[in-house]
Amino acid sequence: MKFVKHIVLMVFAFLMLTACKDREVKKEEVLRPVQFQVVGNSNSQKIRTFSGVAKAGDEIELSFRSTGIITTLDIKVGQKVNKGDLIAKLDNVQANLAYEQSVSALNSAKSAMNTAKSSLDRIKSLYEKGSNSLSDYESAKNSYQSALDQYESAKRNKSIQQSQISYGYIKAPKTGIIAAKNSQLNENVSAGQVIAVLNAGDHTNIEVGLPENVINKVQLGMNPEISFSALAEKKMSGTVIEIAPVVDENSATYPVKIDITDPTKEIKPGMSANVTFDFKEEDTETDTALVIPVKAVGEDGEGNFVFLIESEDETSGIVKKHRIEIGELTTDGFKIKSGLSEGQKIATAGLQTLLDGQKVKLQ
Repeated sequence: MKFVKHIVLMVFAFLMLTACKDREVKKEEVLRPVQFQVVGNSNSQKIRTFSGVAKAGDEIELSFRSTGIITTLDIKVGQKVNKGDLIAKLDNVQANLAYEQSVSALNSAKSAMNTAKSSLDRIKSLYEKGSNSLSDYESAKNSYQSALDQYESAKRNKSIQQSQISYGYIKAPKTGIIAAKNSQLNENVSAGQVIAVLNAGDHTNIEVGLPENVINKVQLGMNPEISFSALAEKKMSGTVIEIAPVVDENSATYPVKIDITDPTKEIKPGMSANVTFDFKEEDTETDTALVIPVKAVGEDGEGNFVFLIESEDETSGIVKKHRIEIGELTTDGFKIKSGLSEGQKIATAGLQTLLDGQKVKLQ
């Protein structure tokens, strides 16, 4: 009987293990993301496209010049406002108190000045009659001058405090559309904090960030081609109007502003744009040599190589270690003597971690 029980327990344990294996979930294959580039000749490498964003030609960030709690904020995103319209208002408690104190100080200074003036007139009259000394007259003049200086100072302080009250109001500097609302009613805000963004004017510009390897090739007045993903069939021309001399810390690129030559009403601020620059020099002879970036070339004991990407679809592919022969090093990369053809895809980053035959995700 014990033997039968032992057999039953073993069979039960076996069935449980089998059931657990059946319930095992296959792990999803995690593909390593890889940056790539299409092989082209030195002239085709000089035609570069970058992503940009459409922005209003006159984009104004609205903020208070003092701190306080917002008591009025009657605006909505997309709302049209006219020049001079009230956008927002602060409680202005501290500013109003300081103004009242300045008015009181001005009244006191005016009274003291009038008293000093009366005293000076009286002493002057007595001095002219010989009833007061010269020292008394000079002392009265000094007292009056001091009271006059204090009065003028109090007047200036009152004007300053009155301006402080006006700093608690935001009025539309131009007619335009509210593009963003960054604060709420009853919010405690500080001086300089952006409350809203106003798009003024009908003109539209494109802002694009360019990397350091091409920023020196861009010049004011260049005419790149502009296209919008939302307006697939339209291509427009633009003119470079601003080139930032310093890098943007957030994007590690140099901001460049491009004016659209013939903008349409279909272009809205915030739309993504593709900006294509042609960096080919007109006086340069056509060069058909293939050029690839320096970072795409690896080297081992057998020589130089790249990782070709055989695409399975638009998002993934398989990398293959491929031997090449490199030539002259140019500002755009290595010229290729043999081993590659125009149009092939090659990995451009992380060669040390790639394996021959590895499946990767394209980005």
